[in-house]
Amino acid sequence: MELTQPLIAPSILSADFARLGEQVREVVDAGAAVIHIDVMDGHFVPPLSMGPQVVSAVRDLGLGAHLDVHLMIEHPERQIQDFASAGADTITIHAEATPHVHRAVQQIREHGCRAGLAFCPATPLAVLEELELDLALCMSVNPGWGGQAFIPASIEKLTLMRALVGEDTVVEVDGGVDAATAAPAAEAGAGWLVAGSAVFGTADPAAAFTALTAAVRPS
Repeated sequence: MELTQPLIAPSILSADFARLGEQVREVVDAGAAVIHIDVMDGHFVPPLSMGPQVVSAVRDLGLGAHLDVHLMIEHPERQIQDFASAGADTITIHAEATPHVHRAVQQIREHGCRAGLAFCPATPLAVLEELELDLALCMSVNPGWGGQAFIPASIEKLTLMRALVGEDTVVEVDGGVDAATAAPAAEAGAGWLVAGSAVFGTADPAAAFTALTAAVRPS
């Protein structure tokens, strides 16, 4: 699939796991080129979510979507190989989660994936000047729970992030993306916009995805 920007990346964190395959298929059939997979370990953030088995299950659907795996876990370097082997296309780690960010980014690439780095709302972006990345992720909520409200200061942070990274680096935003916040975030520089409850928290995820896509790509 062509990863034309800006695009909405539905997050399966908000999906109905009893119908996960069905719901992922619905949004991919509606045009979703990227599926976002939030991994939480109960340490870096309090909740537990999913592991490599879920990544593998989504890959085995054979839908051709780009699997964007966001590791909200401590010491991500210990898990990179497992998620790469499970079928991740992009693996994003947190700047706050390891003292060995450069090495972890190298590991991601050594395992054949695109490398991303995420920043919590209060984390400065200076490390972006030290790294070459495929993706830079601005958390527009505090990580750990779906359904939070978009932090308004994230718009300015997205603008700064876009200025700091290279033209080939995707700027992604995650948290509180909905009909009201998607367009301003895209205008500020976000190329990939993660939407969880705004897509899978609705009665018709495919229609919600289509509406959000229209909001960031007005005709």
